[in-house]
Amino acid sequence: MKQLLFWIGVWGLGLVGPSFAQSPGPVVVVSSTILADWAATLSQGSPIRVVSLLQPGDDPHVYEPTPQDSRQLAEADLILTHGHHLEPGILKMVRLSSAPHVAVGEGIPTVTDGGVPDPHLWGDVSRSQQMVEVIRQALLNLVSPREQARIQENAAAYQGQLQALHEWIPRQIQTIPPAQRLLVTTHDAFQYYSRAYGIPVLGTLIGISTEEQPSAQTVATLVKAIRQAGVPTLFAETTLNPALIATVAREARVQVWPTALYSDSLGSPDSPAGTYVGMMVSNTCAIVTGLGGTCQPWQYP
Repeated sequence: MKQLLFWIGVWGLGLVGPSFAQSPGPVVVVSSTILADWAATLSQGSPIRVVSLLQPGDDPHVYEPTPQDSRQLAEADLILTHGHHLEPGILKMVRLSSAPHVAVGEGIPTVTDGGVPDPHLWGDVSRSQQMVEVIRQALLNLVSPREQARIQENAAAYQGQLQALHEWIPRQIQTIPPAQRLLVTTHDAFQYYSRAYGIPVLGTLIGISTEEQPSAQTVATLVKAIRQAGVPTLFAETTLNPALIATVAREARVQVWPTALYSDSLGSPDSPAGTYVGMMVSNTCAIVTGLGGTCQPWQYP
């Protein structure tokens, strides 16, 4: 019944008809730019086509699906989402599709905030490695044995790169003077990064979802904590209004670092943060240099 309603809705939007063309290879529809990068990296050289519903800079917490998303989901042979309620708007539409759906983060241990799982697992590269493994297994079901071999090779090579990244990040964090090794951002998207790489989050303006709005009391409490701890630098995020954290910085009499952090989306394809690895390197170097450390260039292999 759900699938029938799904197709009725799509036909009503005029998105499909008798000439609806099928993709020459399996279509994998993903809910974010991060998942798109992982799936495309693993499927490189195979007939799999990866389609991301979100574009660079889109915020999955508040994203509202479009009629074009309906068409993309109707074409899907596999749907990948992060899970843990990261993309609530998309999940409503995904539930109407009959395509296999994998929430790649659902089986991975999470940090909780008031009993609510924090979905920002990718901040810890070791957890990203687990999610990449889930994607690998899902992609293998879509292709022939010869194409499976290509995916296996891609996955092995990429896992090696991720392991090197996981070892590179803490070496950079350790160059920050210990007293300044505290992170303040707009929303609470860096708990996994914090715990994995030894840089505590002193505070954030809003919680794990960007749907929240900071209260005057929250601002005042955060300003007081920043002054007491002597934090020199705060960090804006690319998917959120920088005026929020700039207000805190003015009241605390500290700076906002000019390079914003990528929390819920990759950068544009031609930017340093256009891939997951690039995003993690960009964030790490911004945090390290902003807090008084030295960031060595990322090189692999």
